[in-house]
Amino acid sequence: MLKLLGAAMILLAATLAGFRRAGQYADRPRHIRGLIAALQRLETEIMYGYTPLPEAMKRIAVQSREPLRGFFAAAADRMCAPCNESAQEAVGRAMETHWKATAMKAPEQEILRQLSCTLGTSDRSNQANHIALALQQLKQEEISAREDQAKYEKVSKSLGLLLGALIVILIF
Repeated sequence: MLKLLGAAMILLAATLAGFRRAGQYADRPRHIRGLIAALQRLETEIMYGYTPLPEAMKRIAVQSREPLRGFFAAAADRMCAPCNESAQEAVGRAMETHWKATAMKAPEQEILRQLSCTLGTSDRSNQANHIALALQQLKQEEISAREDQAKYEKVSKSLGLLLGALIVILIF
């Protein structure tokens, strides 16, 4: 009876690990779409609202869902007093603390890092051009993430179950 319980627990744990990995493949395109929407709102705030960057980031944080909400809120807080950091520094520090909560990978992080170099340091039209470029790059990454999801989501679920079954067979 104890062996059966142990086998069931191993099988359940491996299956849950597979489903968790599959969830990461499903979350990445969703998080990228959220980032695209946030950057589109940022572009609108800069171009048409004439909103200062820290305030625009706070507004975006309020309108976004987690984990992007925490990221934008942290970046906005770092740009305001008492820190008074540049956009590049604030975004970099926000990435250090909040990026692990997202399912996004290094390409999206690098796109945002490059964008942060120009935010707040150039005129509105130049910032809008850089945001448009970042949006275009993120859309390509979203397409890639969807392809990865289609390829690997189902495989991850099945692989978790099958590895659990293999472990159970090898142990018993």
